[in-house]
Amino acid sequence: MDNEVQERDQIQLKVEGLSCHRGDRLLFKNISLTLNSGDIFEVTGQNGAGKTTLLRLLCGLLIPEKGNILWCNQPINKVKPTYHSTLTYVGHTDAIKAELTVLENLTIAKALNGGGIEIKEALDQVGLLKLRSLPGRFLSAGQRRRLALARLLVNRAKLWLLDEPFTALDKEAVKTIASLLETHGKNGGMVIFTSHHSVNVAGARALNISSAISS
Repeated sequence: MDNEVQERDQIQLKVEGLSCHRGDRLLFKNISLTLNSGDIFEVTGQNGAGKTTLLRLLCGLLIPEKGNILWCNQPINKVKPTYHSTLTYVGHTDAIKAELTVLENLTIAKALNGGGIEIKEALDQVGLLKLRSLPGRFLSAGQRRRLALARLLVNRAKLWLLDEPFTALDKEAVKTIASLLETHGKNGGMVIFTSHHSVNVAGARALNISSAISS
């Protein structure tokens, strides 16, 4: 048990002096943060401030102009297989197959990554169990979002990177997803999520990316 605790405490995502432009416009500069096991970060900012770009940088999908992104003190580009196996990214696109049922969509997600809780349990937690036989094309925007977020539960990822996870959700669904994020943190997971407006996620620390834009 002591070894498990020690290993968990050594896992860390560190961002040092990150800067990025879009064309000639500076999106943000000198962003630094440290994410340890159990930490949750909420990234806020106006539209176009670079919230999505920041997440794509953290995923390794983009290369930073300046600064470093370290996983367990190693640059992420040097530990790509290990790093990518520890994270799940949910972006704006829900990636729901319209012709497949809710259950089939999540079954595929679990088969690709796996390791998390059972599919029906995940659907129950996001309030979609009763809709498991419904084809994806008939889901509302909020239901599609909940199904996309259910992928987090059927995968065993340490790090969750979530782009606007609360978009299109009603108040009850927001509470449900916020609770999932809180539970992941309490279990030693790590979360970075973006939002237009502050969302009540217990224990989340705030990073306003707009304040990192040069005046």
